[in-house]
This record gives sequence, C-alpha cells and structure tokens, in this order.
Amino acid sequence: MDGPEVMTNSLRRAALIWMTGLLTIVGLAAILVAYVYARGEAAEFFDGQLRQIALNAGTGLSPAAGPAAADQDPEDRFAITIWDGAGRMIHQSMPDVRIPRQAKPGFTNASAGGESWRVYMVGDQARTVQVAQRETVRAEIADSAALGAATPILIVIPLSWLVVGWAMNRMIGRLNDLAAKIAARSATATEQIPLAGVPTEVKPLVESMNGLIGRLQAATEAKKRFLADAAHELRTPLAAMQIQVENLAGVRGAGQDERVATLAAGVKRAGALVNQLLDLARLDEPPPARSETFDLRALLLDGVADCAPLAQDKDLDIGIEFAADAMVQGVERDVRALFASLIDNATRYTPAGGRIDVALVRRDNRPVVEIVDTGPGLPKGAETRIFDRFYRGAPQDTEGTGLGLAITRRIAERHGFELTVENRSDGTSGVIARVVLPRDAVRPGGA
Repeated sequence: MDGPEVMTNSLRRAALIWMTGLLTIVGLAAILVAYVYARGEAAEFFDGQLRQIALNAGTGLSPAAGPAAADQDPEDRFAITIWDGAGRMIHQSMPDVRIPRQAKPGFTNASAGGESWRVYMVGDQARTVQVAQRETVRAEIADSAALGAATPILIVIPLSWLVVGWAMNRMIGRLNDLAAKIAARSATATEQIPLAGVPTEVKPLVESMNGLIGRLQAATEAKKRFLADAAHELRTPLAAMQIQVENLAGVRGAGQDERVATLAAGVKRAGALVNQLLDLARLDEPPPARSETFDLRALLLDGVADCAPLAQDKDLDIGIEFAADAMVQGVERDVRALFASLIDNATRYTPAGGRIDVALVRRDNRPVVEIVDTGPGLPKGAETRIFDRFYRGAPQDTEGTGLGLAITRRIAERHGFELTVENRSDGTSGVIARVVLPRDAVRPGGA
C-alpha cells in the first residue's frame, strides 16, 4: 500500500491511510465470519421448523416418516395440540407432554413436565390450535445468536491490536531510522541532517536541529581559529626568546647560568604548550581519508628510546614485552604521539628507582598495549577528569601542561582505540594505561 511520497510524508496522513485500510479489511472479515455463523444457525433452526410443519400438517404421520437432519436436537420440537369445537383433542404432536389448554388466545407462559414453555393459542368455534416451545430452546437460540455476534468482535479485538501495532511500527520505524542516523553522527559532524523523506510533523524539529548544528559549527570554527591563531602568534616570539636565551648562554657571570637555565626551561614549556595547542586544533578536524600501515612494535620501541635519557637519570627500570606483533593501519604520526605521550607520562611520574613495563599482548584476538608504572597513582576522583584539557592529577612539582592525555584521547577516538588510564588493582601503587585496538585496525602481516 505504498503510495506516492507526497502521500506518506505526513505521519498523520500515512497512519490514517494504513489504519483505515487495514481496519476495513478486518471489519469485512468479521462481517463474513458473523454472516457464515448466523446463516448456519438459521439454516439449522428453519430446517427443524420445516420438518415439524410437514409432520403436523399431514395429520397422522409418524415422526419416523420424516427423517430429521443429522444435527437436529429432539428438544427443538414444538408441542402442538388441536381441539375441535366440542373441546375434544384431535391431534397431539408430543403425547408424553401434557400442556394445559390456555384460557385465552395469544402468548402465555406455562409449565409442564418440570419445564417452562412458551405457548401460543389461536382458535374459533370450529377448532383451537395451541403451539408450545421449550424456554430452554429459545434461550439456546438467543445464546447462539449472541455468540455469533460476539465471536467476530472477540476475534477483531486482538487482530486489531496486531494490525494497529504493525501499522504504528511501520510509521514509527521512519522515526527510528531518523534517530539512528542522528545517533550515528560523530561529535565533529558538520553536514546538515537531510530532510528528504522526513515526516512533515518532524520537519520543524529537524530544521531546528540543523540550525543548532550550524550555530555549533560556527562556534567550533571560531574556537579553532582562535586557538590556531593564538598558537601561531605565540610561536614567533617564543622562537625569538629561544634565540636570545642561546645568546645569553655564551655570556658568563655570577648566577648567570642558573637564570639562563630557568629562562630556557620556561621557554621550552611554553613552546611545548604551543605545539600541543596546535595539535589539538589539528585533531579537531575530520580525520584524513588516507591512512598508513606501520609496525606497532617499532612505535613502542621508539617511545621507550625517546624516554631513555630521563629514565637513566632517574634510575628507572623499563621492561618491554612483545607477546604479539601487529601491523596497524592509521595515521602513524598521531599513533606515535599517543604512545609516546603515555610512555613519557609514566617516565615523568614514576619516582627514582621505580619500574615501568611496556607490553604488547593479544586478548580476544585484539592487540592490547599496556603501560604500567610504579608511580604515586591517580588522586581519588581523578579518573573521571584526567582527560579534561589542562587538568593535572599529578604532583604540582612535576613538569607538564595538562594537555597530554586530552590529546591522546582525541587520537584514540579518531582511530577507534579504547583508551583507559586508571590506578593499578594488584596492590602496588601506580597507574596502568591500556590501549585496546579494534580488530579492523590490524592488517595482514600482523599475528
């Protein structure tokens, strides 16, 4: 019953068409059932009447001479008594039932043989005829007629539930499809929700959502432009300050080295912050369509090698375990930055003499990278905020900008990785950072 698009764009009109059509079909089916049932009951009743009229019209005929229908009930017989003008009984269809002669013509009620009868008498000076019928038979006929009328309704009620439910599911299914499309949109999606096929009643809501998407997109673009512009504007004076610091390093004087080192460290931290702000601005853009295939083990080894000088200064024991190998597809630069940041965090926050374990294993046929340290762990309640920008759950005397984990989470989201950072649960102080890669991220060549 799919009609033209113009007829189904409105949920109200489509529901009316479907409900009217389906309930009409159900109603016609109910009428047909009621007609067939009532016709059968009437045929049985009238067949019995025809037989009894024939037997009583032919005075003196035995009931055996008139075969009854296969489903004829003996109780359906009429008790017919005829008297002549002198009051003598000249005919009685049921000799075993004696119903008294009624005092006056017309309809009356009588009792005979322990049963109630409905009696009709008519007569003149020459002859009187009295016809009686059991009340139980009349009640049975009424019950059958009522059942015949009620049965189609009883059938129609649950059938209507099914029909209405099916029709409503068909209507609501279009809304569910729209909801699924909206739910599948990413947080960075910028395209408008298409209005093609959207029901008329829902179009104002979708148009309002499109307006909101446009306003959010404009605000996001303004924020990204501000972030990128600010970072670029800061990069130039910081580069100039770095050159001046290098020039000062060649000048010797009392306390000069310490002041130059402090200034250089400040410039370095500011430069790192600028670079991270630029990374955040870049990662807010949609991911590139092209990706690369690279060895995950090599990235982890590079991350450990980059942190080796700091680990050596703090006398840290870094262990590496590769129980699996994986050729991963993605943006190598970003994935490298993700693991480098996690390993760097473990190195910075683990006190001197501690231990860091970097492992690549396979669980449920998925590559899993775990970076476990023996640092102070996360403060209570920090698990829910560690991925917030500029939030720092580490001791304040530890160098950092509070953007590292925010960047790693954004990279993980873009690649479909599952990233968790939480305190160890084996009774040892420290943090475990776990990255679970999806199966489709692994390409042939890995285990």
